[in-house]
Amino acid sequence: LFLPSFQDLFGVSMVVPLMNLHIKSLGASHTVAGIIGSLYGIMQLFSSTFVGCWSDIVGRRYSLLACILLSALGYFLLGTSTTVFLFAISRVPVGIFKHTLSISKALLSDLVSERDRPLVMGRFNAASSVGFILGPVVGGYLTELEDGFYQTSFICACIFLLNAGLVWMLPWSEENTGNREHQRGNKGTDSFSAKANRDLHLKSASNGAMARDSLFQSPWIQVATVLKRIKGIACSDLWDIFLVRLLMSVAILLYYSNFSLALEERFGVKPLFAGYLMSYSSALGVLAGCLLGPITRLYQHNTYRILLHSSTLTCTLILLYASALSIWMVILSSTFLAFSTTIGRTCIIDLELTIGGNEASGTLLGVGQSVTSVGRIVAPLLSGIAQEFSPCGPPSLGVGLALVAILIMNANKQKYCSHGNVKLKNQ
Repeated sequence: LFLPSFQDLFGVSMVVPLMNLHIKSLGASHTVAGIIGSLYGIMQLFSSTFVGCWSDIVGRRYSLLACILLSALGYFLLGTSTTVFLFAISRVPVGIFKHTLSISKALLSDLVSERDRPLVMGRFNAASSVGFILGPVVGGYLTELEDGFYQTSFICACIFLLNAGLVWMLPWSEENTGNREHQRGNKGTDSFSAKANRDLHLKSASNGAMARDSLFQSPWIQVATVLKRIKGIACSDLWDIFLVRLLMSVAILLYYSNFSLALEERFGVKPLFAGYLMSYSSALGVLAGCLLGPITRLYQHNTYRILLHSSTLTCTLILLYASALSIWMVILSSTFLAFSTTIGRTCIIDLELTIGGNEASGTLLGVGQSVTSVGRIVAPLLSGIAQEFSPCGPPSLGVGLALVAILIMNANKQKYCSHGNVKLKNQ
């Protein structure tokens, strides 16, 4: 699963930085390009919850394969887009079904123990981030060739087809047995107890049988089941976790929203330097994902405390950036922010699954992605308003939002530390 996640973001990051240039070369105005980009974001916002819940019903294998293949179709259509209309059409299947990483995370949460989940999720995110670092370099090289954008899009589609083959080859009937044997033989991680192994095996067998039965249900029954599960999440007591995720997402997006422009206005730094600094931060984020194992052991697997401390550090570092008097303070804040944000993103997902329960992991991850999408829609608007007052306005507003998130976590400390599953209404 780490290999498909690396190839997924490697392929996507080859294409995405070149898309604005391509649509403008087709004759689209800035407004039309912005509308198409916004429509993609809106489709992601509404589809992530439904697709995640659908994966709980029909099973990870079929939902993951469907999302990969339909995403491949979208990038293939992008490689044939010679008009603005075809470009817009090619974004539809990707906007609706490009939730491959979320379903992969849900599958990982099914396969590993709650104790090992932050470590595995951190490694998964690190593998994905490496692909995101390398992809733009390869894409920039390929676009220099004749019809480079079209070739890059076709290569991305082929990568998704390769991923579909890899997912199909996974030992689905033996995946939990192999996972347990690996854990017994791996001296670097904690192994399951015998009882936990039996419980995981029985749970997996039960879920697999339910998924096979659900796959052959009529589409209307599947839609009704999806809506029922989403209603259960909406009526549950998880609002504070999703609110914390929204506030921290917007705070971090505000930090990056005018990063290059603010550095140029405040310190006279060229955009090239800002690009190098962001690449440097991405590389450190990969390292942070690999360090989650020792960190969780240091905190005795208390995800709430890790999240609280990482969020507090994130808030402090954004404040340091907003009040920075020299470029060296910006470099210092960017260095440690790469660690705190990577750890925080992994821990908030783990806390969602811990309190919400693994039975609806796909739905929970889908709702989480929708919450992040709301942040991506809200952050540019807040950034534009704050930037009217000062180049430091967006990060200063981000500090305030992060403080609110920290206060919410402190107010709900008892629920986070109890680690009890929240009862969903449909249960």
